[in-house]
Amino acid sequence: MILDLQQFIVTERPRWDELEDLLHRIEQDPGLRLTLEQTRRLHYLYDRAASDLLRLSTFASSPEVLGYLETLVGRAYGEIHETRDPHRRFLFLQWFTRELPQTFRRHLRAFALSIGLTLLGTAFGAVILHLDPDAKETLLPFEHLMGKPSERVAEEEQNQGRHLEGMKASFAGQLMTHNIQVGMLTLAMGMTYGLGTIVLLFYNGVILGAVSYDYIQDGQTRFLLGWLLPHGSIEIPSVIIAGQAGFILAGALIGSRQRLSLRDRLAAVRNDLVTLIGGFCLLLVWAGIVEAFFSQYHEPVLPYGVKIAFGLVELVALFSFLGFCGRKSEPKETLP
Repeated sequence: MILDLQQFIVTERPRWDELEDLLHRIEQDPGLRLTLEQTRRLHYLYDRAASDLLRLSTFASSPEVLGYLETLVGRAYGEIHETRDPHRRFLFLQWFTRELPQTFRRHLRAFALSIGLTLLGTAFGAVILHLDPDAKETLLPFEHLMGKPSERVAEEEQNQGRHLEGMKASFAGQLMTHNIQVGMLTLAMGMTYGLGTIVLLFYNGVILGAVSYDYIQDGQTRFLLGWLLPHGSIEIPSVIIAGQAGFILAGALIGSRQRLSLRDRLAAVRNDLVTLIGGFCLLLVWAGIVEAFFSQYHEPVLPYGVKIAFGLVELVALFSFLGFCGRKSEPKETLP
């Protein structure tokens, strides 16, 4: 049998290129999870390339093409018959830029519920303080927020964080520890079938709403934004993400319309919960650094416009990261 080598290569080359491209993606991202259709396609392309290699070895003599196909088939064989567990190798950059935002997007309903409860609490806190200004002592748990906002602003602008001189690192550590504890508690309250998570998110919103209304009605809006945005643009979404994780946990416990056992439902969300925990903890570490080393400075040392712009850039960057990072490698379907 005579094989038209050139015609054979022209016919089969697109499949070889497709297999090489798929192998390159797998090799570049060891944690990549192929969809069922992609897995079937990989096996088909491997079988086809192996068959082509056999035909060329039998009926034609082209060392360059044979060498290329041998390498391609060998790479495909190695990937298909890989026995090591890729999930045991933790690659931080891959986890942070792909797995974290993909996990966040898989549970957007839980995030929407979390942010909705926070906003509801914010509105409630503002309305209560508007109707009863004396409720401040009941609503706000922090002593430094009890006085008149304009007086605190004048004091802060005079001090410029001097009371933290030599202690900013420890202050940042305290902020990180406290905020991470709040986030972990918000998540853990998912064990109450979400009721505890609802209460914590709503109460955090109440505090935010009461403080915001107190400063706005006293004409201190610019100070409020310059004070809160640099760290709050990261800190507040982080707690909301913790609430998102709490609702994921609650959903697994409730298991509505799911035939899986409780153990299997919890196992199904385990990795997503760990990923979200790692994500909001990292964000809260950054928020603590910003609050200790940046948010404490005010006008005239640091213009409020600069602080507000910095906070807005952080907020846009955060949701751009969560909304768009990792989309190219995001599977359109998952294995059952």
